[in-house]
Amino acid sequence: MVELKTPEEIERMRVAGAFVAEILAEVGATAAVGVNLLELEMIVREKIRRRGAQSCYWDYAPSFGRGPFRNTICLSVNDAVLHGLPFDYTLRDGDVLSMDLALSIDGWVADAARTVIVGTPDAEDQRLVRATEEALDAAIAAATPGNRIGDISAAISAVAHAHGYPVNTEFGGHGLGRTMHEDPHVSNAGRAGRGFRLQPGLTLALEPWFARTTDRIVTDPDGWTIRSADGSRTAHSEHTVAVTADGARVLTVV
Repeated sequence: MVELKTPEEIERMRVAGAFVAEILAEVGATAAVGVNLLELEMIVREKIRRRGAQSCYWDYAPSFGRGPFRNTICLSVNDAVLHGLPFDYTLRDGDVLSMDLALSIDGWVADAARTVIVGTPDAEDQRLVRATEEALDAAIAAATPGNRIGDISAAISAVAHAHGYPVNTEFGGHGLGRTMHEDPHVSNAGRAGRGFRLQPGLTLALEPWFARTTDRIVTDPDGWTIRSADGSRTAHSEHTVAVTADGARVLTVV
């Protein structure tokens, strides 16, 4: 069931969204050559604790994962792109790091992701990251009343195809609000004019993610970390967005 939010509820989600954006900015700035992923995890844990927020990932146990997730942020490196389980890994020059964070404050959730390149960037990695950011911008532009979910999906895939990247449709965007995952699902590929009609009060996590050369994925033995099937580099960008009468409002910004 799709739940539309009131302006007051959207404002409460914006509070959570600003905090998500603040944490991602700090983690992205801290991610440097020689920094361990577990150090980044501890930064997030401490910030959440001090704020009195709640991690949406801690004890998360969906059907596709292996047991409860026992970390507060997903950290995915290079060919890993989603649900990366933080582990004892020290970042190296040129690593591509995707950071995905969802948390709640006073019962309202926000979810966002960004990808950074550690140290010396490779031009093709930069192009991949930019493509996910451009796709996210296109998705946000399409999130206006009267449009449909398919318009968002088509906007994302159009950017991917313009850059020559394939699109996986197993994992995509979603509704959110009182919980991290609500209806509707938002695929990263679809047909314009199809699907649920967008209305003011709809809140969505829009999250294009691409791999350089494949649309197939594999899961690590940890039961969580999702990688490109051919080992090619990946990137992921996400914002929480509210559909309003005046258009899309991005909630995961400071």
